[in-house]
Amino acid sequence: ERSCLTASADAELSAKLCRRHDINEGAAQPRRAAVFNPYTEFKEFSRRQIKDMERMFRLYDSGRDGYIDLMELKLMMEKLGAPQTHLGLKNMIKEVDEDFDGKLSFREFLLIFHKAAAGELEEDSGLLTLAKLSEIDVSIEGVKGAKNFFEAKAQALSSASKFEAEIKAEQDERKREEEERKHRRAAFRELKSAFTQ
Repeated sequence: ERSCLTASADAELSAKLCRRHDINEGAAQPRRAAVFNPYTEFKEFSRRQIKDMERMFRLYDSGRDGYIDLMELKLMMEKLGAPQTHLGLKNMIKEVDEDFDGKLSFREFLLIFHKAAAGELEEDSGLLTLAKLSEIDVSIEGVKGAKNFFEAKAQALSSASKFEAEIKAEQDERKREEEERKHRRAAFRELKSAFTQ
């Protein structure tokens, strides 16, 4: 049946056409694109949330290889105050490990929070514990910090273009930091000139 589709094609083109045919018929899964953009794939998260999750991911990726392996996940869960057994950790990884490499990429890490928000994780799952522990902690932030967090979250959800607002906020923050740096430099020069006279 496929031979009529690819009778005149060379071997490489034939293989590509067969694969495309299988994907169209539902017999094969399309491969993921090599480029991963968390902002377009995980639209339910704000830009700030993704950056915070990326910061947390990098914090626990002690090997700096772009993955959280079993031992790094063990350390992460211990630091979050919810240590897991070796088997529990393996099950946590297996639950979101799409490429079956036994470790978590940043995309798979975001998938944990996506599944937690969608209610797709079981109540006794270590991943649900991880997602809950990674949210704002009222005991650390205090009630005012939690209030500010939820007010900001509600405001971001109600704005027409939350990405534009977040980018504007980041730009304003950078401008403020630059102004502070200029002010500190001027104060330092003034103090330096007092000592050099």
